[in-house]
Amino acid sequence: MLLTEQTHLSDSEGNENNEKSDEDSKREEEWDTDLEIEETKEPFDPTGKTSYIAACQRYGVVPISYFLHHMKDSELIMKHHGLGPQGTKALALSLMTNTSIVKLNLSDNCLNGEGAAAVAEMLKENCYISDIDLSDNRLGVVGAEVLSAMLLENTTVVSFKLSGNEFNDHAAKYLANAILANKKMEFLDLSHNMLGDTSGEVLGMAVAENTGLKELNISWNYFRSQGAAALAKGFGANIFLRVLDISYNGFGNNGAAALGEALKVNNVLEELNVSNNRISLEGALRFAVGLKENQTLKSLNMARNPMQNEGCLGVVKSIQANSSAVIEILDFSEIPVNKDFADLCDAVKMLFPNLQIRHDRNATLHIIKKNQRLRSNLDST
Repeated sequence: MLLTEQTHLSDSEGNENNEKSDEDSKREEEWDTDLEIEETKEPFDPTGKTSYIAACQRYGVVPISYFLHHMKDSELIMKHHGLGPQGTKALALSLMTNTSIVKLNLSDNCLNGEGAAAVAEMLKENCYISDIDLSDNRLGVVGAEVLSAMLLENTTVVSFKLSGNEFNDHAAKYLANAILANKKMEFLDLSHNMLGDTSGEVLGMAVAENTGLKELNISWNYFRSQGAAALAKGFGANIFLRVLDISYNGFGNNGAAALGEALKVNNVLEELNVSNNRISLEGALRFAVGLKENQTLKSLNMARNPMQNEGCLGVVKSIQANSSAVIEILDFSEIPVNKDFADLCDAVKMLFPNLQIRHDRNATLHIIKKNQRLRSNLDST
């Protein structure tokens, strides 16, 4: 009887030991699996340093020490570094995982269309960069196409500078698609490009429907009468744009008249720069008609237009006749004006105490007095 009980106890203990052994082995197996997974995981690289060095080797370029030293900054300024397409590809791969940089300046780096494509792919993945400058990179039509496609997906970029990139009428259709569809971008710089009348027509329609842009710079392009009128029509329909720079184009008198019509209906635009646009006396007077009804414009720059003294008078008189005007700055720099214009300015300032009117009358008087003194000295000798 005793032997039977001992045997039973031995069997029980053996079973318990076997069960414990099985459980322990299971735990060990589970622990081994966790370690194996941990060993295969790559550490998270929030700056992209590791991927940048590997990408430089892949594309056969030398890592840029400045980038390595500033990868954790919120703003990265890398203009004039001669990146080229290959260097840009390496940089873009690194920036895909970078979580520090929110402002990126890659201006003047010879990116070309190939480099633009790399940046575009990066911006589809990176959700931290909100301000980017790709000016003076010869991006061309290819660059316009890939970056515009990116803007159809990206919801982070709010400021985009694309000045001086040889964008022409062929590139405009891609840019127009982006302007039409993107609702997050607030500032766009397309200055110093080769956008002409055809561009004006497609961009004008896009601007009319855009619901995000607050500031647009399209200065130093080739917008003439027809394209200028189309753009002006788009500006008139837009209900979000606050600042518009169309200086150094060729709007001429017809473009100025179209802008005047836009100012009649637009109730949001606050700053307008139309300097150097070949606007003569006729164009200035037609433009002034719209100013009589506008209630939002605070700053108007009409400098260096051949509108003469009478054109300047017409613009100021339109402000004088508009009791709802909120204009604070009028710029007529480098336009010859007479004493009657200066007197009118003084009278209008009585109605609008905060109004600043910039003109060259004081400088002209100074030159006249200086010449008179010189003549007087010569006569006396």
